[in-house]
Amino acid sequence: MKINNPLKLIISIAICELAGLLGTIFTVSAIPTWYAGLDKPFLNPPSWLFGPAWTTLYFLMGVALWLVWTGSSKGKKRAIWLFAVQLALNAIWSPVFFGAHSIGGALVVIVILWATIAVTISSFSKVSKKTAWLLVPYVAWVTFALYLNFALWILN
Repeated sequence: MKINNPLKLIISIAICELAGLLGTIFTVSAIPTWYAGLDKPFLNPPSWLFGPAWTTLYFLMGVALWLVWTGSSKGKKRAIWLFAVQLALNAIWSPVFFGAHSIGGALVVIVILWATIAVTISSFSKVSKKTAWLLVPYVAWVTFALYLNFALWILN
């Protein structure tokens, strides 16, 4: 596979991974203290799983963004704008949940995030079907994260 504009690929992946890195600022200190004291739902995965899962998802998101950015579809501007909105929502979830300790506030953010991801996938699919498929693991994981957030809200 020939990589069209590798600089844009690097930038796309870096932007997405940076969103995840910003979230870790709030999680590092909160996980062993505040989060550890919360009642957890039945399907709560171990904490070590989140880092590798999100790193992989941000990578896939970056590749999808790159494919849209370097594409020639007339719908790419809207798709990139929607992507930016969902990435911003993604980035603010951790400060709300872990930073502000606001489980309910984070629940509101993640519901809006999920809807924005769904619209982004739809928009990406109009540019390229493969870009939409690259975001399916992301929406699946956010669906699971929404369940966890909701369950934590109910339990705590």
